[in-house]
Amino acid sequence: MKKQLLKQYFGYDEFREGQELLIDSILAGKDTFGIMPTGAGKSLCFQIPALMLDGITLVISPLISLMKDQVGALNQAGIHAAYLNSSLSVNQYYKALEFARAGRYPIIYVAPERLLTESFLDFALHTKIAMIAVDEAHCVSQWGQDFRPSYLKIMEFVERLANRPIISAFTASATREVREDIVDILMLREPTVLSTGFDRPNLYFEVQTPKNRFGALREYLKKHEGESGIIYCLTRKQVEEVCGGLIKEGVPATRYHAGLSDDERKNNQEDFIYDRAPVMVATNAFGMGIDKSNVRYVVHYNMPKNMESYYQEAGRAGRDGEPAECILYYGGQDVVTNRFFIENNQDNEELDEITRQIVRQRDEERLRKMTFYCFTNECLRDYMLRYFGEYGGNYCGNCSNCMTQFEEVDVSEIAEVFIGCVRESGQRYGINVLIDTVHGANTAKIRQYLMDKNSYYGRLAGVQNYRLRQVVNFLLVEGYLRLTDDEYVLVRLTEKSSLVSEGKKIFMKMAKEEKRPEVKAKKITRAGRKPAGAGELGTEEKKLFERLRALRTEIAREERVPPYIVFSDKTLIHMCIVKPKTKVEMLKVSGVGEFKYEKYGERFLVELGTGHF
Repeated sequence: MKKQLLKQYFGYDEFREGQELLIDSILAGKDTFGIMPTGAGKSLCFQIPALMLDGITLVISPLISLMKDQVGALNQAGIHAAYLNSSLSVNQYYKALEFARAGRYPIIYVAPERLLTESFLDFALHTKIAMIAVDEAHCVSQWGQDFRPSYLKIMEFVERLANRPIISAFTASATREVREDIVDILMLREPTVLSTGFDRPNLYFEVQTPKNRFGALREYLKKHEGESGIIYCLTRKQVEEVCGGLIKEGVPATRYHAGLSDDERKNNQEDFIYDRAPVMVATNAFGMGIDKSNVRYVVHYNMPKNMESYYQEAGRAGRDGEPAECILYYGGQDVVTNRFFIENNQDNEELDEITRQIVRQRDEERLRKMTFYCFTNECLRDYMLRYFGEYGGNYCGNCSNCMTQFEEVDVSEIAEVFIGCVRESGQRYGINVLIDTVHGANTAKIRQYLMDKNSYYGRLAGVQNYRLRQVVNFLLVEGYLRLTDDEYVLVRLTEKSSLVSEGKKIFMKMAKEEKRPEVKAKKITRAGRKPAGAGELGTEEKKLFERLRALRTEIAREERVPPYIVFSDKTLIHMCIVKPKTKVEMLKVSGVGEFKYEKYGERFLVELGTGHF
């Protein structure tokens, strides 16, 4: 039955890793907790059981965009579903409740704020609720990166019900501590807990430190013309500047941040989803619940505040499983800006002062680990996976570090001089002053601080500035130095600092000075093979792919849905490879189910040029 539903409504012949185990757990009446990466198919794990259980499944979801996206996709697949949130008028809301009472919807998405309202409680207390599925479950934990106090109302709602339903929870990003918090707060009873891993082999990761970020972005987008992507900026001002600059360059871009009106945010988001403006420039206010499958790149114009945010935001690329790129531009000012946001965080005002201080300290620690990601010469994917508690090899073959030729360099002398300068100056200065000192800079600030009298002044004048910064970053990552959390970020010594002064040899990996190969030419998966994608199609197949995309866009306009809800790029690519001639052959294409075939399968067969009806 479950496999029949999988094919009939979603067009897939087999379940992905972990899906069947979680579905079986729910169908057995057990509380269930799934930790699965973005694009791994979490929603199917509660949607398929919802079609089989006796009663309604309530899906608790944090954002209107997420609800609209998933309900729209379900309705397109032939499954009746609805959402209940503030975007509905009073009449629409009560009409949806009326249909729900009549048993029209097996699945209802609801915002957590609605759970304890009088009208919804009246509905819930007189309806058989089979399951409550908590999507984006990390929002329930105050240690999570997206804590939402409204999620704490979920269990109060459950306790009001006459019979406790099955409770399932799903998230893409949760450390061990957050996972334990989710189980505890949602009071999951002997749950089936499954983590399918955080790795997304189709994603390529790279960190850059460009002197001119906009120039680097402009050149990157030239190479990815016609593709859909997201560019994340830390501030609203940067969103405005970057988006305006791209539009002047002729890039079909739009913007999204909290300073825009609700209508403008909604319209801009729809322009992006419907591919009218395939490039979105946004703050982190954009993205959760955006199930756009054909995002080919995510560029972080600035470093985000923690690994959880980066993993989640970067993970919006390549949801269809096809190759995608995650590029991060790093600059020292990013740390300062993020620290300002942490110090002025207003999201935790409901917490007591002691807890607020604990949360702030943990946010500072997360920021340090995010910064170290930008410095490391080790495998970027491995660094990220270790952060979430997964351990494997230190080579993925699909990140900038793994594709760079490194050599072991003795940096003991540089380390000894720099640490000596920190010690002699009384640990009173930041990185820039110290680097200028050992470099022998003759500036007003250096003279004012009398650093030109420091015995280490000019001792590293022959070392290139960027190399010196690399070594300092390495010393910070490895714990030979640390930075303070004060208003002025100062460099301080650690217990390990003395080891360097006592003659310990320090070696670090540095990139060889040679031209690096093109990323595209060497992109491979961890299994050691190139992932299939539109770039792998032959010349004629690429032309066919573009014709199918055009047809998809035409149908999407008619249906008033995003193009990827009609068929994903992955499905179109499979059509180009298989070239189906009949309905039977078309139904063998991944992502083509009975319902979608009946709606517009024949039009695609005609476009393929081989239709037989």
